[in-house]
Amino acid sequence: MFGRYLKRLARIWSGLSLAWQFVIAGGIGLLAVMLVVGLWVTSQIRDGVLHNSAAATALYVDSVIAPLLPDMRKSQELDDTVKRALDETLGQGALGKRLVSFKLWRRDGTILYSKDATLIGRQIKPNANLVAAFAGNVMVRYNSNRLADEEDEKERSMGVPLLEIYNPVREPWSGEVVAVSEFYELSGDFEESLHSALLWSWLVVAGATAAALALLSGIVFRGSRTIVTQQAALEAKVSELQAALAQNSTLRQRVQRASRRATAINERYLRRIGADLHDGPAQLVALAALRMDSPALVDPATSSTLREAEIAGIHKTLGEAMREIRGICNGLVLPQIETQAIADILRLAVAEHERRTSTNVLLTLPERLPELGTSEKISIYRFVQEGLNNAFRHGKGKGQQVRATTKGGKLLVEVVDTGPGFDPARSEGLGLAGLRERIESIGGQFETLTGPGGTRLVITLSVEEQP
Repeated sequence: MFGRYLKRLARIWSGLSLAWQFVIAGGIGLLAVMLVVGLWVTSQIRDGVLHNSAAATALYVDSVIAPLLPDMRKSQELDDTVKRALDETLGQGALGKRLVSFKLWRRDGTILYSKDATLIGRQIKPNANLVAAFAGNVMVRYNSNRLADEEDEKERSMGVPLLEIYNPVREPWSGEVVAVSEFYELSGDFEESLHSALLWSWLVVAGATAAALALLSGIVFRGSRTIVTQQAALEAKVSELQAALAQNSTLRQRVQRASRRATAINERYLRRIGADLHDGPAQLVALAALRMDSPALVDPATSSTLREAEIAGIHKTLGEAMREIRGICNGLVLPQIETQAIADILRLAVAEHERRTSTNVLLTLPERLPELGTSEKISIYRFVQEGLNNAFRHGKGKGQQVRATTKGGKLLVEVVDTGPGFDPARSEGLGLAGLRERIESIGGQFETLTGPGGTRLVITLSVEEQP
């Protein structure tokens, strides 16, 4: 179960953006740093405030008490006069209000003076603070309502926070520590000041951490937005490149297929032309050649009327052969369409078909057609020519129409008839197959739609319309 929970957290984490990952990780890291720095700063502030407050209080107490004390090197006990003076000084005035207890210690742990008279003269094992004070250090302990020393029973019973201060009493001329004064100060004002200082230190540390996190997060978010924008643009470019590569691959394959099929179709064209020449003009020319050797021409006894009739027959046969040769040539040679507009080319193809077949074709053209290159013009002419030939042959010339439209940067040319239709899989012969290869070789699309209601041939070419 714990493993599933970790995997779920890992999925959620990986789904976040880099900026949010930085904010979370950086926030946790800065929070840890803030806690460490805050604890260290507050500890330093606490110790500094404690020692400064203790030093100030000790200096004040020492300035008041020191003149009352005798020579502590010579006097191992305080006489009654000094005790009364200390009682009066410590029991009234500002000092009496600040100090709730006072003790004067000798080096061996004997209490020379105390506000609690029952402690005077008692010898107690010196604690660590007392030893440090005899070494010349001012020692302080806060919250002394938790005191554990046996002589602090009265102070513990007060139940209020106190400052316990150990102040070394030095000999004026030598500076040697001859006694230690221990006193307890009410710490209400000190506690309030300490809490305020600690609060402000935490606020400053937290504010600095939040400002650093906000500044870094702003920079990271800005960089992340730039990265996301560039990544999106790069992905779009990669997608476009992949699409272009796929399109290039498709076009290359189409070109290869078109090249192979064009070679086969050319061979079929050549065979058809050879068959047309062999079955038509060649037969007529052979017939004329045979008639040239007929007896009517070579026999001198043949009458002039019969000879002239034979010659006329030969002329007629040769004339038929010439007409068939011209017909074949007219199908192979295009008119001069390179300089003509698309609309004129469509009109020319329709007019030529109407002249040859004595049928009517409905031509529908828009107001404006784009200008195209020579390859496109030839392809359109051949498409209309072959489409109308099929409409006349398969559709009996019924409902013949030619339409041209432009839409979305594409030119559509249609040849329509209302004949009985045909099976494209079995009847798409040399003409339509060649047209399909021709149109696809220039990047166009060829479509055949046929059925009992008629046939519709459509080509689509990508063009840029001219203004």
